[in-house]
Amino acid sequence: MSASLPGKTPFALLNLPLHAWRLASRALDALRAPALLAARLYVSYVFFHSGLETLHNWQGTVWLYQNEFHVLLLPPLIAALVGTAGELLLPPFVALGLGGRFAATGLFVVNAVALLSYMYALQPAAIELHYIWGSLIASVALWGPGNWSVDAWLASRRGAPRA
Repeated sequence: MSASLPGKTPFALLNLPLHAWRLASRALDALRAPALLAARLYVSYVFFHSGLETLHNWQGTVWLYQNEFHVLLLPPLIAALVGTAGELLLPPFVALGLGGRFAATGLFVVNAVALLSYMYALQPAAIELHYIWGSLIASVALWGPGNWSVDAWLASRRGAPRA
């Protein structure tokens, strides 16, 4: 006597997990665009506001780059200017998803340089935040800004496939 359901073969039961996975996969696909948008907006907010704070206290920023933040190959004033420019200019592009991969890669570099320049002075929780920001922005750099972005809108107008 068979242990299968009436009218169903044992192989039909194996299709249930596959069907469930297909449904779950479709649900995850539907969440890709809003998840990438949320990541872009969050990281952009963090870095843009950091750049505004840097401008607000420029003398303090220059002092930090001269005495605390040691960026390899760049004099302190140039490092402060480049870091601040990255924090202020790249986030709007990342948030909009305009030149998304390029801007995300740039912001990833800003985050990495910031972390490496003063990791010794950060508390473990602050280091973890840099890892989180780096992971979020790396996902945008690797897979693109998603369908809810200016890049996707421009691609659709040109007839190119969306990311």
